[in-house]
Amino acid sequence: MNPGKLLERLLHLIPVMLGVSAIVFVMTLVTPGDPVNIMLGEQQATPEQRQALRKDMGLDLPAPQRFVHFLQNAAVGNFGMSYFHRRPVIEVILERLPATIELTAAALLIGLVLAVPLGVLAAVRKNSWMDRLATVGSLLGISMPGFWFGLLLMLLFGVWMQVLPISGRSDLASQVPVVTQFLTIDALLAWNFTVLGSALRHLAMPALTLGLPMAAVLMRVTRASMLEVLQQDYVTFARAKGLTRARVLFTHALKNALIPTVTMAALEVGSLLGGSMIVETVFGWPGLGRVVVESIFTRNYPLIQAAILLYALTYVLVNFLADLLYTQLNPRVQL
Repeated sequence: MNPGKLLERLLHLIPVMLGVSAIVFVMTLVTPGDPVNIMLGEQQATPEQRQALRKDMGLDLPAPQRFVHFLQNAAVGNFGMSYFHRRPVIEVILERLPATIELTAAALLIGLVLAVPLGVLAAVRKNSWMDRLATVGSLLGISMPGFWFGLLLMLLFGVWMQVLPISGRSDLASQVPVVTQFLTIDALLAWNFTVLGSALRHLAMPALTLGLPMAAVLMRVTRASMLEVLQQDYVTFARAKGLTRARVLFTHALKNALIPTVTMAALEVGSLLGGSMIVETVFGWPGLGRVVVESIFTRNYPLIQAAILLYALTYVLVNFLADLLYTQLNPRVQL
């Protein structure tokens, strides 16, 4: 791996983040509603009090100056104060981020664990009933809106069967010491399987809501890629050498077939981050996505800007890691 190319790719992050910052800032300017009026609500405040609050929030400065101040502060990790929480934005984000990471990781795991085996199986048994069933299932998964699918799961498992909780992260979180802020990991570290079971039951429906549509997309990509790879000459040659079917599939075919899957999985991370906002709101999940939705309604601009910058940075880094993974799956691929 060329260190120069690696550094060049990392430097590409700078214009991307500047562009995202500018777009988000402009969107906050054109969004209807005044944060001061929303914060004061029905309170009777004098014009002087309103002006003092506006100055305290930094909204009295011209827009270009506010944008420059935001960039300068963001460069050192200072995203200002949250209008609504009256606390530093970074504290609010770090408090809610672990729950979102836990949900996203669970959804990604569900998506990959289901998609790759089903995609390979559908390709190997092309035009069989199993292939048709997997294809129809993937179409359903792609077609269903996430919020609607989440509501169906709530009705089925939460209301009718009453086997899974419909909101929250856990009823027993206070019973384990906070070490990593990831509840499932903290429960494992404390060997408290009661809390672990509660955390997993609360995590199940939101993770399925995000993970199953992702699995549908990845399954189709894996199937199509695997069908193409199985027709390549090197796979035919491997079969002619007398290698077992399993070795041909998993040693020679699957590594190359996974490259499009890795690409799509990296792109789907963006969908997970965006979709988590709706899913966290539907299921009352105490993550960053839910806070962002609340901040949009309260015009909490500093938190919105910081959260979207974090989402953009995560999305770019995940795609960069996907590029690195290409070089491991196929050494002929270079950055």
